[in-house]
Amino acid sequence: MLFFFADELRFRMPIPSDRRSRKRLATRQAISNAATLLFLERGFDQVTVDEIAEAADVGRMTVFNHFPRKEDMFFDREEEGREILLGALRQRDPGVNPIEALHLLAHRLVAERSPAVEFSARSEGFAVAIERSETLKARARAIRDEMAQAVAAGLAESAGRDPADADAHLAATLLLAAWSVALIQAHRTFRETRDTGQANAAFLAIIDRGTVGLRAAMAGTPYA
Repeated sequence: MLFFFADELRFRMPIPSDRRSRKRLATRQAISNAATLLFLERGFDQVTVDEIAEAADVGRMTVFNHFPRKEDMFFDREEEGREILLGALRQRDPGVNPIEALHLLAHRLVAERSPAVEFSARSEGFAVAIERSETLKARARAIRDEMAQAVAAGLAESAGRDPADADAHLAATLLLAAWSVALIQAHRTFRETRDTGQANAAFLAIIDRGTVGLRAAMAGTPYA
């Protein structure tokens, strides 16, 4: 899966054209920035919504108007991660099957140094925060499941099959499991080596092995 954390330095949202939308986006970003700083400094579970509201200079209800759950302030870009995966399916070349399109996506994200697969001192704090919070780990698993559902629908659409197609759901579940393991291992490798190159290699090695397994599992389907 792709973990998109709340960090304005790493992700830029499109700027709306109307003043009201720009103001709303600015408020949302201010809340997200304040929450991120507090989470990284003190740990997710040690920070309250009231403290985030105070740091962002807004009311408690304003925080909830933008983020229904505290976890949403941490995983602030999950929709973008989902769109990256679905975009790779929709925009693939005619001769590239869906599984290979997502395999190529992983390699492209690393080659482009995408923040979605960043393994560095900057991203380390986010990975550690997840490991130390059962709430964040539970939300990460839920996001993985939600992404698997979205990818399954994208796979079925790409093959002209029903959204409930069992093959599509199996492929999506296996794919997201491989990406999750790859991300976790890559962050662990960076923590042990302090070497982004080695972490990238660890990530892609698992992606490659996972793709081999996916191809075998999905042989005879339109997805492989």
